[in-house]
Amino acid sequence: MVKFISTRGDSTPKSFVDVMLAGLAPDQGLYVPDQWPQINVKKLAGLSYPEIVYNVIKPFVGGEIPDDDLHEMIVDVYNNNFKHPAVAPLVQADQSTWIMELFHGPTLAFKDYPLQLLGRLFDYVLEKRGQRLTIVGATSGDTGSAAIEAMRHCKNIDIFIMHPEGRTSDVQRRQMTSVISPNVHNIALRGTFDDCQNALKAMFKDETFRDEMRLSAVNSINFVRIAAQIAYYFAAGSALGAGDRKISFAVPTGNFGNVYAAFSAKQMGLPIEKLIIGSNRNDILTRFFETASMTTSTVEPSLSPSMDIQVSSNFERYLFELVGRKPEIVRGHMDSLAQSGSYTIDDKLMAKARETFSAQRCSDAQTTVVIHDFFNEAGYTLDPHTAVGFHAARLAKLDPAIPLVVMATAHPAKFPAAVKEATGVHPELPTHMADLYERKEKFVVLPNDLAQLKSFIRAPSYL
Repeated sequence: MVKFISTRGDSTPKSFVDVMLAGLAPDQGLYVPDQWPQINVKKLAGLSYPEIVYNVIKPFVGGEIPDDDLHEMIVDVYNNNFKHPAVAPLVQADQSTWIMELFHGPTLAFKDYPLQLLGRLFDYVLEKRGQRLTIVGATSGDTGSAAIEAMRHCKNIDIFIMHPEGRTSDVQRRQMTSVISPNVHNIALRGTFDDCQNALKAMFKDETFRDEMRLSAVNSINFVRIAAQIAYYFAAGSALGAGDRKISFAVPTGNFGNVYAAFSAKQMGLPIEKLIIGSNRNDILTRFFETASMTTSTVEPSLSPSMDIQVSSNFERYLFELVGRKPEIVRGHMDSLAQSGSYTIDDKLMAKARETFSAQRCSDAQTTVVIHDFFNEAGYTLDPHTAVGFHAARLAKLDPAIPLVVMATAHPAKFPAAVKEATGVHPELPTHMADLYERKEKFVVLPNDLAQLKSFIRAPSYL
């Protein structure tokens, strides 16, 4: 049976449900499976998307949730909460390149795919246990709205989402702040996404506060989110014949969570040739793969705000694998990053990392050009994040005999200004969101001060 261990060496293995409820490990490490279950890709052929999700997640759950209940929740979530019959459809871009559309959920972003399921799992477990949780999350734009949409009707959850004030698109902000539910609270933090993320980690590090509020997480530090994301890589692989040939993916990412899910799929048996990381101007991941040094810098606003990050939290999980699952090495590197803003990998390990990953950066000007050219040449509208992934895919110049899938992580209507600048056409929101700009908003603006954040979470006040 799969158990979960901390990247920083907490010696007590945890179950699936314990990891889901805890989010972050007590030693501030991230939970990873103690072994990678193996999936036979050929056996997924012809299965619906919900059935693929069930086959991927079931080994992690280990029977802790009865199989019938798990299956029922998965089928209900993906059949009823997504607007496309294929859930995550593939669109062919050219002879060897496909786009996987991960924006058919309620908030039009890839994070709906894990979070819609996570919300159901949370409420199921808490109801069974007679417990209540406080979810605290940090978002650079999309996680917050997807989490709120997933948790807004949960009877046993209060959710608090921090976003960097003025650093999300209007659509992203309104998707969060216009949900007027008594258990939903939005905080516009005066700072960057990294400030939000640091505040989140500090709250989890404070054992007294964590226990008092029964904190849990929906950010990708929660492995259950990663588990649900692994499924769409297997779905793409199965559809494109990865049982008999290799496949590559191009993933726009700032926090490394989405591409770590792809790496996890590789560990579980998906024959992946290459994982291409697309970075925007906040290019800490691209710099790492160029220089072998993970070095933080200043976060700069960009056309792809969900990737405006300089501390890629999920990279710690990959680092754990890269160094041979030696938590003492991970702790040393994480301490160095916290103290000096940098750590470096030796040449042998770096060569190993580059066997699987490559990374490219894309400026705002290049992002605009990619959206413009693809719109004119193919009649297809990319959002800015997907454009970053497409740019990276083109620069990688992989073998055209190997299928390449670019992950389309958001609907273009979430970033109308950037898309209109590139194409001359204003992308319209889907019907169910057409009145978004008319909806009332509810949020509080707070300074980047941990004490004030804790006070608000203890007793929310909008006066």
